[in-house]
Amino acid sequence: MRDISLRIILAPMEGVLDHLMRELLSSINPYDLLVTEFVRVVDQLLPEKVYYRLCPELKNNGLTKSGTPVRVQILGQEPGWMAENALRAVTLGSRGVDANFGCPAKMVNRSKGGAVLLQYPELIHDIVKAMRQAVPSEQPVTAKIRLGYEDKSLFMENALAVYEAGATELAIHARSKVDGYKPPAYWEYITEVRERLPIPVIANGEIWNRDDALRCMEVTGCDSIMIGRGALSMPNLAASIKGDTPYDWATTLRLMIHYSELETSGLKATYYPARIKQWFSYLSREYPEADDLFREIRIHKTTEDILNGLKLAATKLAPMKS
Repeated sequence: MRDISLRIILAPMEGVLDHLMRELLSSINPYDLLVTEFVRVVDQLLPEKVYYRLCPELKNNGLTKSGTPVRVQILGQEPGWMAENALRAVTLGSRGVDANFGCPAKMVNRSKGGAVLLQYPELIHDIVKAMRQAVPSEQPVTAKIRLGYEDKSLFMENALAVYEAGATELAIHARSKVDGYKPPAYWEYITEVRERLPIPVIANGEIWNRDDALRCMEVTGCDSIMIGRGALSMPNLAASIKGDTPYDWATTLRLMIHYSELETSGLKATYYPARIKQWFSYLSREYPEADDLFREIRIHKTTEDILNGLKLAATKLAPMKS
């Protein structure tokens, strides 16, 4: 029985949570919203094909096949171009548009995108304000930030900049760029923002299971959470937070085989070996069996060999429920 009333959003994980993974995870979890990998905006209005490639759900009215709404995220530093691309995203069918001020990747930061902008609250304000003015009022304009770049000294200034620019809501990854993904997540900073801002604040960081979600909600006072790496570590994490039984390894392995068949039949088949091995790195946190199986398949280079390895492992497990 699902017994927690809260909003759960799937985080935008660059190079990981593509449309196939979004489709898979939304089919087994009660997500309220999915956010895409970012669209990189520099100095132009990007063509429609860029958005359709990153977010095929736009062709389904901004919904996955299971009916979960999808929001396009954009990343850039020039307010005018961010505004024009925000409007394009919602015009094509995105359920609102999100601004990325949290990406810690060095390549992105060197080109003045993502978390590096947390050093400049006024610029964050100008970007969000331009987006808000460009996008119809009925469409959400949201942002995701970290607590800071080199330190956390500007966390409140950045949060206020987003709010005062007219954002609908704010997601906060409770670490600075320098913190990376190292534990802990500093949820108490989110508490301060949530107490000060009148718009919804979404808590993100170190939510791996139901207990983490409950503690995060208790500490922050937020009724909306965003999960990323945890969603890959336990595939039905959102459902389990709301009361379902977490998947066992047999069920998870069967899900991986299904995902593999989706990946290898699509345009991204060439990326499959890297993608599935990356997923294993997250699964190993929750399932010791994943680490054992990864040791067996990591030597394989071809899609066929990896998929055969997964299927062979599945046949060795106890009979699974249909």
